[in-house]
Amino acid sequence: MYWDCNPFALQQVGHLEFGIKKISPGGHWMGITGIACKKQKLSLAKTAYVHALVSIGIADAFISCWNDKYKYNRVRPVTAIKKLIDHNWSPLLQTPPFPEYTSGHSIISTAAATILEHIYGSQVAFTDSTERAWGFSDRTFQSPRQAADEAGMSRFYGGIHYRPSILVARDQGVNVGNWVLSKLNMRKDQLASK
Repeated sequence: MYWDCNPFALQQVGHLEFGIKKISPGGHWMGITGIACKKQKLSLAKTAYVHALVSIGIADAFISCWNDKYKYNRVRPVTAIKKLIDHNWSPLLQTPPFPEYTSGHSIISTAAATILEHIYGSQVAFTDSTERAWGFSDRTFQSPRQAADEAGMSRFYGGIHYRPSILVARDQGVNVGNWVLSKLNMRKDQLASK
């Protein structure tokens, strides 16, 4: 549930259905980016640069993902399970109204983690506090990659993705993150000095 990041979840109480606004997947990773920048004590200019870099990575990852979603047009687990196994089954997370393959959470999380790890290294622990407003306790991760892997797998455990969609999207996210870094000629030494 920590990684649900559904910006408009529907809740039903009896005959009443209403929307609950929460953080988006991209917004969650921008929050993590801010936490990483603050931890590294970057200047305002360098903090803005890192945010821009991660934003570009997230945007390109979403474009790549949605291209595949409508190219392959795979049904969600809820459709297959209700039709073939158990008509009464429901996933833990609300199923989004678009095709399943590939996982958006997995690709954008991995793209963001790839960029953040390029800048800060792969073993930079951080405490994520972005979900406080929605009643979740802070969570500590040993690296952005650990957080990205957990975010991706949350979609499988939540019942809205098949595992292969998550694994393929992880590879996609690494490729997108590295592509963004190569196009912007991002070097680690650009942010080395505070």
